[in-house]
This record gives sequence, C-alpha cells and structure tokens, in this order.
Amino acid sequence: MSAAVTPTTRAVTAPGSLDRARRGGGRRRVTTWLLSALSVVLFVLFVFPVYWMVNTSFQPNNDVRGSDVHFFPDNFTLRNYETVIFDPGRTPFLPAAANSLVVTLLTVIIALVFAFLASVAVTRFRFKSRRAFILTILVIQMIPGEAMIVSVFRVIDGWQLLNTIAGLTIVYIATVLPFTIWTLRGFVNGVPVELEEAAMIDGCSRAGAFWRVTFPLLAPGLIATGVFGFIQAWNEFIMALVLNARPEMMTLPVWLRTFLVANGTTNWAGIMAGSTLMAIPVIVFFLIVQGRMTSGLVSGAVKG
Repeated sequence: MSAAVTPTTRAVTAPGSLDRARRGGGRRRVTTWLLSALSVVLFVLFVFPVYWMVNTSFQPNNDVRGSDVHFFPDNFTLRNYETVIFDPGRTPFLPAAANSLVVTLLTVIIALVFAFLASVAVTRFRFKSRRAFILTILVIQMIPGEAMIVSVFRVIDGWQLLNTIAGLTIVYIATVLPFTIWTLRGFVNGVPVELEEAAMIDGCSRAGAFWRVTFPLLAPGLIATGVFGFIQAWNEFIMALVLNARPEMMTLPVWLRTFLVANGTTNWAGIMAGSTLMAIPVIVFFLIVQGRMTSGLVSGAVKG
C-alpha cells in the first residue's frame, strides 16, 4: 500500500517544490545583484578621492583653482612633479622622503620586536600584574597624542634629541607599541598551545617548538600589524612638526605643509603631486606583503 502512495505523493508535491526552489533561486540572484551593486558603489566612493588626487596632480594649478571641473587632465603636465622634486626654492623632497623612510622602518622593526616579546609573555605565561598590564595598554591607547606634546617635547629636549632621527623614532615607537602589543596578543592567542606541546613530544625543546611551529604561524599577524604601524608612523604629523622643525629634518607630512601659503596663492596641484608621491611607498609596501596578510593561521599549520 505504501508503494502505491509514494509515487502519487511525489507527483503532487514535486511541482510545489520546484516553484519554491525557483522563487528561492530568484531571491538569491536579486540579493547577489544588489550586494554586487552596493560593492561597486562603495568601491567608487573609496577610490574616487585617490583618483581625484592623482588627476589633480597632472593639471596646471590655474585649472585646479578655476571654476571648471576637470574629471580628466585635459592640459596634461608633469610640471607639478618637477616643482615638487627639483624646485631649488623649496625644501627638498628627497631628504624629507629619506627621513620618513628611515624613521618609519626603524619604528616598525623595533616596535614589532618588543610587541612580539610582550604579546608572547602576556599570552603564554601567567605572572603577577598580568591583567593590570593588559588594562594599562588599553588605557594608554585611549590617551590622545596631542595631550602629551608638551611632556614629550620636554623629555626629548632634555635628552638632546630634538631635530634628530633617534628622538622622533623613540616617540613613534612609544606611540605605536600599545596598539602593536594588543593586536599581536590576539594573533598569539589564536595559535593553539597544543601545537607546541606536540612538537615538544616529538623531541623539540620549548624554544625550538616555539620558533619552528608557533613563530611561522604568527607571520601573517606580524605583517598585518607591521602594515598598520607603517601607515601610522608614515602619516604622523603633529609630533614630527613639534620635534623635527628644521627643514633638513622634516618628514614628508611636515614637508607637505610647506606648500600652504597664508597670504598668497597655494599651489594645490603641487600639494596633490606631493601627496601622490607620498602615497606610493605605502602602496608598494602593501603590495609586497599582501600575500602574507591574507594567509590564515590554520592554513599555515596544515601546510607545515
């Protein structure tokens, strides 16, 4: 009897199921199209300021200051870049770029070393005042840097490090370190301790298990944290303006400020050209490390 009912039941229910499947597939396609359209709109909104900066850098300053809007460089020119790099009447671009690059690289490398050791200590070991240390990091991150300018200036001046690479690097390290420790702590905490224990069972020492198993898995976290530290140190303005005010010791954000003229005509096209040149190292750095940033911790464990 059940054998006779089953085909009839299937014949009755099959058309309704197909209709529901078609409706569900139609909703999914509509949702996919809407999300794709929203993604394109967001992409255009985020990319347009960058495009406008590059577009303006190839236009004469008169066109930039005019009332007409130029979405494309109709009067294409490289004079703005020549002014930025080779104009003898301006603060040189290349020394400022070298200062920014040296300070930023030193900041990222030293901050990552100290933050890596601190994050491992906080995550892997239980010691007195551990919770207080973590809370202190959070509190320090809440304090705006502008609130400590006077104190920082007096300390650096007392150490005879004003207008030096070393003085600015020390301040940047102190600024970047809390965020770096907090970020790396999450990556270290995401690596299971059992991986180290398994390596120790196989004959590795504690240090060997850490460097052979755990450290390779932390590479994406180190690189991702390094990218944020690089951007923060590269774009910092206030501390560099206060501590390195001499023209030969300027970093790029402070150097870019020299284009602003209070009682004259500001060269906005030159500012855009300088901003474009200033953005290139960050883009290149990101393109170099993006492969490691996108790799996951678990996938690294499986590959190992």
